[in-house]
Amino acid sequence: MANIVSKQKTIQEEVSLEGVGLHTGAEVKLTFKPAPENTGYVFRRVDLEGSPEVEADVSYVVNTKRGTNLEKNGVMIQTSEHVLAACVGLEIDNLYIELNASEPPIMDGSSKFFVEALEKAGSVEQEADKDEFVITDIICYRDPETGSEIIAMPSDEYQITTMVDFGTKVLGTQNASIETLSEFKTEIADSRTFSFLHELEALLEHGLIKGGDLNNAIVYVDKEINEDTMKKLRVAFNRDEISVKPNGILDNLNLHHPNEAARHKLLDVLGDLALVGTRIRGKIIANKPGHFVNTEFAKKLSKIIKAEKRNNVPKIDLSQPPLMDVNDIMDTLPHRSPFLLVDKIYELTETHVIGMKNVTMNEPFFVGHFPGKPVMPGVLQVEAMAQTGGILALKSVPDPENYLTYFMKIDNVRFKQQVVPGDTLVFKLELLAPIRRGICQMQGYAYVNGKLATEAILMAQIVKSK
Repeated sequence: MANIVSKQKTIQEEVSLEGVGLHTGAEVKLTFKPAPENTGYVFRRVDLEGSPEVEADVSYVVNTKRGTNLEKNGVMIQTSEHVLAACVGLEIDNLYIELNASEPPIMDGSSKFFVEALEKAGSVEQEADKDEFVITDIICYRDPETGSEIIAMPSDEYQITTMVDFGTKVLGTQNASIETLSEFKTEIADSRTFSFLHELEALLEHGLIKGGDLNNAIVYVDKEINEDTMKKLRVAFNRDEISVKPNGILDNLNLHHPNEAARHKLLDVLGDLALVGTRIRGKIIANKPGHFVNTEFAKKLSKIIKAEKRNNVPKIDLSQPPLMDVNDIMDTLPHRSPFLLVDKIYELTETHVIGMKNVTMNEPFFVGHFPGKPVMPGVLQVEAMAQTGGILALKSVPDPENYLTYFMKIDNVRFKQQVVPGDTLVFKLELLAPIRRGICQMQGYAYVNGKLATEAILMAQIVKSK
């Protein structure tokens, strides 16, 4: 599938919801507000002095016992995942999420009401391109204690599959999948949170589920209920009668889907991975997911994304026909073998160029440069970058075959990786300023095996040949 770059989105107007927090029981108002490009998702505590902000970033995760909880400079955001899942599921990129308490309203325990509110607010396209991390290799995280595991693999769409097995007869083994984010609204958004009776008893015992009622959490009865427990449940839920239905669910709540538990786990995965801070293109397979494993995987993914952004590795398909092959390059550059050091050009715009060189054992410089352990000389890597940059520089003249480019200056050269026979060097050169009076200044990068090998700032002059 071709890379189709889409634009970032926010909402057209602000919209609010009110309800109670599941764990705090406090009345809370949540307001979605439009946000500028490249903001991402930002929680704002309007009940605190100065309305402090907490970005939806995995580095702020402090607790995952009963939801994914964030903290920044002492400011807490509890149970962030259902709101964030709605934002990602509707492919909205930039939002302020204002709260007058630490926890969003639980509503019915799903993302449904957040989706409805965001759709009511409408969406608007922004100028900036969406920031997307494309999974190109298998990325895996496994929790050895629980056996929970999350794997990411390449895919043309953001896809998620969750598999749950709680070892109980009442719930059994379930799985759920979405093949594209467009399925979230109809297939996943209304799937409610759930717990087992033995967990519920412990939470009630410690006063940790003040906002719960039988309409915002599915309770699976995984043990015999004695009269004492029934009394506690009636008090907790303010109900005269509570019963267990034949399907093993407490009271009269009807499932929206037979596999609602697995679908809700998918909703949680989507919400927790929003903390990576960028759109994902790839397939996520989560076996026995939970907030801890979800956020640990998100931390691992975030580190990979940050390293890739630092390296700025160009995403090109080397198997595709190039924009220019070696013959086209020789029509532009005066260099010839053995000193022509760029084989193909894949991208060429007014401001940047991407080229490639296959480094083979037959390179003449290997004969005398560490012949026992051949390494491509760093100065030749810089020369190869410069030749690639020469293609960009000569694009500014109508008859490039009648011009030459001469080095004027090289600054900030750094060598970070060795380049050896068998490597493929990818070059990226970007203009630092428009070309004026034949002077061009470029930032150059050379990459090998997905890592930055060499970088430098190059200055050259375009001169008409005699």
